[in-house]
Amino acid sequence: MSNYMISISNADVLRDGTIHDPGSKLKVKAYDLLKSRFKPSRGEVRFFVTSGNETLAFETEGYKRHRQLLILQMISRYCVYLGLFEAQIHSTFPN
Repeated sequence: MSNYMISISNADVLRDGTIHDPGSKLKVKAYDLLKSRFKPSRGEVRFFVTSGNETLAFETEGYKRHRQLLILQMISRYCVYLGLFEAQIHSTFPN
């Protein structure tokens, strides 16, 4: 599995951050939907993660036909970093 760099911008909202893939230069931004505003951007790919009472949104930054598998691997690595071992990834907002 590739190594990704994870940057978290604010200590108050630890679930918000950005995942960087140094190989493809792809960035995936994470949003904690309970504590942050998430407004989807046009032309970007997004996924949602649920784990217990947690719901996170992930959206690419500068998407240029990257492989969907790469995006899912990046999200999976971020969930492991946060300790969300039973996280489920959804392609649409879970109801």
